[in-house]
Amino acid sequence: MGLRILLIEDEPGIADFVVRGLREEGFTVEHAANGNSGLHALKAAPWDAILLDWWLPGLDGLAVLKRYRAGGGADPILFLTARDAVSDRVRGLDAGADDYLCKPFAFEELLARVRALARRPPRAQGTTVTVADVSADLASQRATRRGRRLELTAREYTLLVYFLRHPDEVLSRTRIYAAVWDERFDGLSNTLEVHVKELRRKLEAHGPRLIWTLRGRGYRFGVEETGP
Repeated sequence: MGLRILLIEDEPGIADFVVRGLREEGFTVEHAANGNSGLHALKAAPWDAILLDWWLPGLDGLAVLKRYRAGGGADPILFLTARDAVSDRVRGLDAGADDYLCKPFAFEELLARVRALARRPPRAQGTTVTVADVSADLASQRATRRGRRLELTAREYTLLVYFLRHPDEVLSRTRIYAAVWDERFDGLSNTLEVHVKELRRKLEAHGPRLIWTLRGRGYRFGVEETGP
């Protein structure tokens, strides 16, 4: 069939089973055993389908997925994981996964899902996300306001993209922290506040305020502040 498949999986037994099975079906399969090498492989070449485990050494699967999508990566991704709670499936799909398969799984179902992913039309690449006069190019990872380049750190850029994707929503600190830092918000750290303050400063150097603090509720990104 000539399809190129990338498997990012740290369990040797599962990896060997999947790689051998897919190769017997005529696929070209490459394997990465941790999140960091998997992310590198994702960026190094185009893939017809990516099989991504959630629990990985180094970067976990959710972090790999978010970084890949934030960088403009468009290849179809299937999560392979033992996490079967509805909330976990929602997190994976919201982060950019195209499909979800819980372990243990039948190889026949995996094969059918891989074929279905490979048949899907490709996602648009180089997508630009824009709200008001602020834009972020997901391929180049550059952000501008009124046509002027914003000099952002990697974390500030990820935070801005998250705001741009959720305009006019009330975003709790817990929700932002989970999406941008891939961690639980402990309520004590001021990391989020520091990054929001710096991002707000850089944005307001070129125009009016867009990030609004809603006391006790979180933040809202939009043209003007709304009442609680």
